[in-house]
Amino acid sequence: MAPFRFAMQVSKADSAGAWKAMARQVEDLGYSTLYVADHMDDQWAPLIALTVAAEATTTLRVGTLVLDNDFRHPTVLAKEAATMDVVTGGRFELGMGAGWARVDYEQSGIAMESPGVRVAKLGESLEIMRSLWGESSTTFDGQYYQVHEAKGTPRPVTKGGPPLVIGGGSKHILTLAGRFADTVGIMPSLSFGAFGAEVAAEAVVDKYVDRIAWAKAGAGDRADELEFQCWTAVVQVLPDEGASSNAANATKVHEGLASMFGLVPDQVRAMPLALIGTVGDIVETLQQRRESMGFSCIVVHEAEMEAFAPVVAQLVGI
Repeated sequence: MAPFRFAMQVSKADSAGAWKAMARQVEDLGYSTLYVADHMDDQWAPLIALTVAAEATTTLRVGTLVLDNDFRHPTVLAKEAATMDVVTGGRFELGMGAGWARVDYEQSGIAMESPGVRVAKLGESLEIMRSLWGESSTTFDGQYYQVHEAKGTPRPVTKGGPPLVIGGGSKHILTLAGRFADTVGIMPSLSFGAFGAEVAAEAVVDKYVDRIAWAKAGAGDRADELEFQCWTAVVQVLPDEGASSNAANATKVHEGLASMFGLVPDQVRAMPLALIGTVGDIVETLQQRRESMGFSCIVVHEAEMEAFAPVVAQLVGI
């Protein structure tokens, strides 16, 4: 089994100084990676923000979770990602996705094509970028992208280019992730274009098992080399008040979430995107989920940074 590592997803800060301080705190608390998403809402531009975070730290990895393929041409992004790899000394992780948030497309005026087309375009982009990171020039004649003797500069310091993180919830994109990614992020289906009860219904554990199998099938002979990442939506670290109180407190939270999303408490309890319990409970849960599903890279959010740190301290690198 792959050793545990933990990542923090953050969107912005009140100032440049606060951003740098936050990045240093993430590093000091033992998190491996600082991720920034890619949306049109109130967040900082990911590649610029990550460059500053990398400059403020020494060992912290930085990455996108994830860039919408439709927002950047692959030749432009390949150069930016290679540059990030160079300036961070190999600490950059390139997370890519096919796009899912309908509001991003509505606000930007970019056409939101069908899921099949968006995933196919992402596949062509990944082929172009991988070629540019390994060859002096690239020519590619695809259905969606045509590249003619594009120059593969700068040369990444990481052999083959920065590690790729690709995630999603459909069979199409997870098969693609298995083919290209170093890290595969397993998500509920986002075909609805926004989070809600429909997405929660897609987040039950049985559906996650299917998605992991799709990624492994896509990877073929390299299936055992994949790192599986679990993005969390609900994390609550509860105080340790004794076994009976701990169980009662966790049950109350599970019941509240089940009622909100039209599920039963046991479904919420097993749901990979939820971590609810004391530090000891969460440590045990994560060990069980790695054993059963292979999740070793866990993504939490800024609001849980300090409360979740004792879990990180117990499991990181193990």
